[in-house]
Amino acid sequence: GVRQAQWLTKTKLVEGLPPSVQSILDNPAHGLQEHEERVKDAISHARFWDTREVAPKRERFCPVLFEDLIHLCRLMSRKYPALSKRMLARNYRIAATWERESVLLQIRGLNGILMNSMAPIPPVASKEEILATKEHVLETFHPILPTIDLQEVNVYKELNDTGFRDGYPYSHPHTLFFLESAVICPDRFRPEQLRAKMLMFAFGNALAKAKALYGNDPKVLEQPIVVQSIGTDGQLFQFMVFQLNTTDLVSNDGIKNLVWIDSDQKLYETAQCVPKIKKRVVVKPVGIHGFQPDTFKKFLALYLHGTV
Repeated sequence: GVRQAQWLTKTKLVEGLPPSVQSILDNPAHGLQEHEERVKDAISHARFWDTREVAPKRERFCPVLFEDLIHLCRLMSRKYPALSKRMLARNYRIAATWERESVLLQIRGLNGILMNSMAPIPPVASKEEILATKEHVLETFHPILPTIDLQEVNVYKELNDTGFRDGYPYSHPHTLFFLESAVICPDRFRPEQLRAKMLMFAFGNALAKAKALYGNDPKVLEQPIVVQSIGTDGQLFQFMVFQLNTTDLVSNDGIKNLVWIDSDQKLYETAQCVPKIKKRVVVKPVGIHGFQPDTFKKFLALYLHGTV
């Protein structure tokens, strides 16, 4: 869960979205509310129109919905041309290695879909807020080891790799997208597990980038690195903004990293593929029920973050 991920990454948790994202949400000039009907169409496309099946399975509708929402976000580049300096990367491999107390830890392999940018997201927390993290005490799990359930392997090479070659123009990680689209519930990450996965990989991408920029020596970063994560199962969304303040991760003392998490935001309550009938009366007609436009506004605000 997130508590274990916090210890592994030496991170302090802040509930909700950071002020820089909230200000995008609160500013009517960005016109986030203009997309509501298009978002409803995107949900209908994913749940009703994309297949001849009566009810498409999650492994089908979740990726379709994601692609439609990303398309709506891209339309904002007409208003903000800097948004065109982005690239979605799939099937890239991340590698990041660090030491925590006396344990060597690593993140390796495939993770979510990464949106890269030509320019980094500016730091979210001020220098005062970063310094204040020195007072934060990380939770311990004694007598349980905080590395419980992690896979032990033999490491022959301590690798730190962003997954991209030097000179790649879209070199800054912006937002990771995780689609939990397994059909069978036990195969899907539960929301708490998904948030932990999002935190670990946001941290891994930020750490690999920091080591590429500043070298492998542990240090407090003059220019913190911000990486965002969005996770969804096609209905429920998790939003996260992570700021890497330090690569000095061995001890529990000193400056900590920061993460803001907005949990369990539903885009809609249900998508009724066939009418719900009780005693020959249609109780719930076919269609989208319980649409929550604010959830897409948060999705779009994270997309705009760092540019507007």
